[in-house]
Amino acid sequence: MSLLKAWRAAIVHCIADPKEVGIENAYEYFADGLLVTENDKIHAIGHADKLLPKLPKDIEIEHHPDGIITPGFIDTHIHYPQTDMIGSYGEQLLTWLNTYTFPEESKFSDKQHAREVAERFLAELLRNGTTTALVFGTVHKVSVEAFFEACEVQNLRMICGKVMMDRNAPDYLTDTPETSYEDSKALIDAWHNKGRLHYAITPRFAPTSSDEQLQLAGKLLGEYEDVYLHTHLSENKDECAWVQELFPQSRHYLDVYDQHQLLSERSVFAHGIHLCDHEYHRLHETGSAIAFCPTSNLFIGSGLFRLSEAEKQQVNVGLGTDVGGGTSFSMLQTMNEAYKVIQLQNENLNPIKSLYLATLGGAKALRLEDKIGNLAVGTEADFIILDKKATPLLTSRLALSKNIEETLFVFMTIGDDRAIKATYSAGQCVHQR
Repeated sequence: MSLLKAWRAAIVHCIADPKEVGIENAYEYFADGLLVTENDKIHAIGHADKLLPKLPKDIEIEHHPDGIITPGFIDTHIHYPQTDMIGSYGEQLLTWLNTYTFPEESKFSDKQHAREVAERFLAELLRNGTTTALVFGTVHKVSVEAFFEACEVQNLRMICGKVMMDRNAPDYLTDTPETSYEDSKALIDAWHNKGRLHYAITPRFAPTSSDEQLQLAGKLLGEYEDVYLHTHLSENKDECAWVQELFPQSRHYLDVYDQHQLLSERSVFAHGIHLCDHEYHRLHETGSAIAFCPTSNLFIGSGLFRLSEAEKQQVNVGLGTDVGGGTSFSMLQTMNEAYKVIQLQNENLNPIKSLYLATLGGAKALRLEDKIGNLAVGTEADFIILDKKATPLLTSRLALSKNIEETLFVFMTIGDDRAIKATYSAGQCVHQR
């Protein structure tokens, strides 16, 4: 049975990369817009006065005069098992992993614990308007099973994978090349493309995987046409030096993954801060993507991501929160920090480009732009409603806003989870403030 619903509010969404078509041609904006869904898909989008006469008289219409509808946000790098250690003090990457991350992840051998954290994690994402994320589990197979089971309840489009890690980590948190391959294969067979779920082959990062394990990760990637590869790349200078010691035959950090056939159109590398020209070239050539994680990069002191260089080399880039190295589940706050990272390099990040990175850019990085990332007719009805009167400060500041670009920028700089009035996944409300 076909069910039409409609939402009336201001609507803004990106239809292209501003870098390719210019800011003015990269988005559509309807000051008084109407979004119509049919079951779980977008049925129509446009100016309310033009669409209303074409709709059935009895259609249910929600009116949000102080709302702005945007696509649901897409987080291209986050760790669900690190939910409870967000905001851990005082260390850079390698010490931070040993001091905080590994002890916390050991708890996820208990499936009940994993499920409880997964449910809280998903609630945080949805409260912040994130409808799709590329997610790290732990080394434990049950951590991914618990996560997917929690996603299935709310019909969310999510991607997750079991960490592969057979060296340079505590004994209680390592697997072997063979068990990582077998467990990953079993999870792919059980969960990949089940409903709206996808699997990502997930070696933590090059230093915690042996050559043999990385070879088997590459074998897995070759055995399944459309699975993802998700790992870390060039986050921290000490990490980069360590990789060179561990893999002396590699040309650079990315070359370690390249030698093991891990670069593909569905490969997403978190951070990518300290890259050379050849690494950018190989990322572009193979269709691989980078997840830009500004709150984490600043918090852990890793460095400044060079967005303009990635754009120049035509590398796909999405935005990631990287919780728990990242300090917020909010993509609005992540856009805020991204702006500052770019400012520190004497450049500007336009709010339309920020919206693009958090929506359609993320979808393109994940090769899901035919399904999510904007509000085009026929795409899945994943969207959010921003509230211009969510806080007293937003109310007074937005009263002075002259256009949609300024309005978006204000949301990105002083907005947070309170600005998200409602979140919809496949046409169903999954969060209401």
